[in-house]
Amino acid sequence: MGVPPLERSREWGRAGAAAPRRRGRVTPPVPRSRRTRGLHPGAWWLWALSLGVAASRTTNPLLLALLVAVTGYVVAACRSRTQGSRSYSAFARLALAVLLVRLAFTVLLGSPIPGSHTLVTLPEVPLPHWAQGIRLGGRVTAEALAFALYDGLRIATLLICVGAANALADPARLLKSLPGALYELGVAVVVALTFAPNLIADVQRLRAARRLRGRPDSGVRGLLQVGLPVLEGALERSVALAAAMDARGYGRSADVPDRIRRTTAALTLGGLLGVCVGTYGLLSAEGGGYGLPLLLAGVVAALAGLRLGGRRSLRTRYRPDAWDARAWLVSGSGGAVAGLLALAAARDPDALQPGVVPLVAPTLPLWPAAAVLLGLLPALVVPKEPS
Repeated sequence: MGVPPLERSREWGRAGAAAPRRRGRVTPPVPRSRRTRGLHPGAWWLWALSLGVAASRTTNPLLLALLVAVTGYVVAACRSRTQGSRSYSAFARLALAVLLVRLAFTVLLGSPIPGSHTLVTLPEVPLPHWAQGIRLGGRVTAEALAFALYDGLRIATLLICVGAANALADPARLLKSLPGALYELGVAVVVALTFAPNLIADVQRLRAARRLRGRPDSGVRGLLQVGLPVLEGALERSVALAAAMDARGYGRSADVPDRIRRTTAALTLGGLLGVCVGTYGLLSAEGGGYGLPLLLAGVVAALAGLRLGGRRSLRTRYRPDAWDARAWLVSGSGGAVAGLLALAAARDPDALQPGVVPLVAPTLPLWPAAAVLLGLLPALVVPKEPS
């Protein structure tokens, strides 16, 4: 006969109690709220915009290519597999299109840059007298193409820097870090920044669905048949966003005394005026004495006005992002690149602005190139965020 179930459970209980228990302590899983969070999104934007400032100080194609390589390496090393991380490749393609359009305009419409090395002579279209200064076709010189190439590369590098910021920084997290006075403006900016990543994701999803159904997803016909669902999805997303903002009380404000409102307006306007006058003083030769004090006073007054203006915003922050030592290192590396290239442009403008008349091959200046390599610091101090 078998053992009754009650006796069997008692035997099992006694056997389990007699068995030696494993020593040690089992570590409980770390809750999601205590896991290491990514870098502050404002640090990524400061780093990317600083590299964009550095790109605006030079037309040397070697330095611009080095800046593009730095942004690409950092994005590949630090970005996570999120929806916005795929925007870097889209901005790179946009930058290539801008470069090609700039070169095409130079070939078709000509350039004011004089040159003696003629590459090709296109048939010129005669224009009426009211279109003086504009020509279609004609002589295309190597000097004009080199100037257009340098200028287009600078614009393309600026676009790639913005694409790196979109790929590395989450716009929703950036919105939480804004002051309360800039919340409404920040929402509009975040919606504008997330338009391109959402559009790219919709196009990729629809093209994959068409390929699974055996339908064409490329060419003019494929693009036309994909465009209507993408437009419909954008409209549905806009309606859902408007409903969500209305349900969360977007635009409401608290009652603030009149004296605080007047003080906020005076501090903000006075601070902005001080920033403008101080910046003009720093850029002009005569305002070196008063430019920096006025700029610092304007920044302090504007920050105080934003601090007081934040009292009108009735919102709380859940798990705000902390500005830690890594954020200082990342933003500081970008600022160092911008500052050193601005110094190099002031001391040795010929190295950072290579001439095209006469046409010479650009050279890579050593210490500006080493300054650009400081932008690789985020790839060393920031771990890749989890997917």
